[in-house]
Amino acid sequence: MSASVRWILILFAVLTLHVTVGQGCGPPPQPNGTHAADGPPTLRLVLLSNVAGAIEPCGCTEDQLGGIDHLGALLDAQRPRPRQQVLLSVGALPFDAPVLQPKRETQSRWKAETIATSLKDLGLLAWTPGAADFAAGGTALAELRDAAAAQVVALNLDAPAVTKTVVTDVGGTKLGVLGVSALALPAGITSPHLPGKRAEPVAALAQQAAADLERQGAQLLVALAAVPRAEAMSLLDAVPAINLLVIGDPAGEGLANDAPTAPMLLGSTLVVQTANHVQTASVVDIRLRQPPAAGWIRLADGGGLARDAELASLARRIAELEARIDGWEASGRVDARDLAARKADLAELREQRQALEQAPLPPAQGNTFRYQSFEVREGAGTHPLITQRLAAMNQRVNDHNRVAFADRKPPPAAEGQPTYVGVDECTKCHAAARKHWDARPHARAYATLQRISREYDLDCVGCHVTGYERPGGSTVTHNEGLKDVQCEVCHGPGSKHVADPTDPAGIILRQEPRSCVEACHHSPHVEDFDPVAKMPLILGPGHGAPPGE
Repeated sequence: MSASVRWILILFAVLTLHVTVGQGCGPPPQPNGTHAADGPPTLRLVLLSNVAGAIEPCGCTEDQLGGIDHLGALLDAQRPRPRQQVLLSVGALPFDAPVLQPKRETQSRWKAETIATSLKDLGLLAWTPGAADFAAGGTALAELRDAAAAQVVALNLDAPAVTKTVVTDVGGTKLGVLGVSALALPAGITSPHLPGKRAEPVAALAQQAAADLERQGAQLLVALAAVPRAEAMSLLDAVPAINLLVIGDPAGEGLANDAPTAPMLLGSTLVVQTANHVQTASVVDIRLRQPPAAGWIRLADGGGLARDAELASLARRIAELEARIDGWEASGRVDARDLAARKADLAELREQRQALEQAPLPPAQGNTFRYQSFEVREGAGTHPLITQRLAAMNQRVNDHNRVAFADRKPPPAAEGQPTYVGVDECTKCHAAARKHWDARPHARAYATLQRISREYDLDCVGCHVTGYERPGGSTVTHNEGLKDVQCEVCHGPGSKHVADPTDPAGIILRQEPRSCVEACHHSPHVEDFDPVAKMPLILGPGHGAPPGE
């Protein structure tokens, strides 16, 4: 197939799936009776893109996306059981940035170890690295590879910890895996640990690797591509035998949560890219009914890929509408007729999803795959071993940071600049506002960390205290009087206001709602946060509520 024809097919696939998928995915349908009658799949492939150091969700939203222990529970619940399950990942995995911050290095390394050993429990076979995976150097990457009992696969990288390909027997069928990585760095960032790259074109290296895997008896071929999407697609021209192309980010840095990308079926190749930070996982069940004795196996879609895409689109629209309705009901400011109309829309969407879930699939024949995409949420439950490991890690980090940062003081305020005074000082003149604040979740923010032994976790504490690392404010260990999300988080340090309450320049009277998003209420901590809709939840007597409310 020529490159021009292939790109026409790619564009067609994108446009077709955009109509049904849009953004994101949701809880998939359970396999119907047709698939159950086929018995368990020959092989189940679990796919992740850009884990990027995200071990568990952190934030104040219920049933958040993410969490390796929730992924474990979700996979344990899948039926029918496969004869063999393999986990593959592409893009940054144990670390979230290509350069470790000195004060976070110990915590980051322990978290990386926990991610590696937890993914071992879930059957990790191999991953193709992003630039962040080399943040602690090649020796550390080799240790994490061994902890995961997996292989780091990238045929274009020259590094002792990295192998070019993997081939393994799965119930009598041989699975071959090759990987390529661009190791991209964000602008202005350098890393001393990145390995060199082979000079040969990636396409030529992939062709050679596929031929080597075929000589070793591989019959199914997976390509893991931590490269820009267009470059990943070009591998299909070079190696048409690829059954499954999994794409990830070559860097993997940043806190932002990415939406999943719609799957594509290009010829007989399934192209997958999940959302980052273990928000979603893709599951591909392979059933081999007529496998050849040797040579590459071609797989047909046996699960209704277009139907699953439409279900994903419906789930996303339902979730968005549910969130909007909840916000409207909480605010009490939306016309009842508009609210009723949106509830009717929600009921219709739910009926569409139920009808689509219950529609039977056509009988599958030959060698097939069934693709499903799952949101990974707290509601999936927990994996006991991984949950226990996470708790031990959190306690270890807490104990270490409490001692390591015992002398860490906040930077002093410059001469003439205000400092933080704490909510008790504010209460002397604003008793009504304090009473209202005491009833809000912000007043118990620090206790939520203490309950799970994370009050000294550098990834968490900044959003649970006031004036964190600000001049005259608080630190991870020095925060007496400034625990919880207090007045000065929004109104600014109050020492000048206390000294002269009549000076309007001494305090921020009304903060822009957007400041909440910029500070803490952003991904990965909160999904789809609307600061304008949420603002009424913190207003009250003496704190911005209109008279009579």
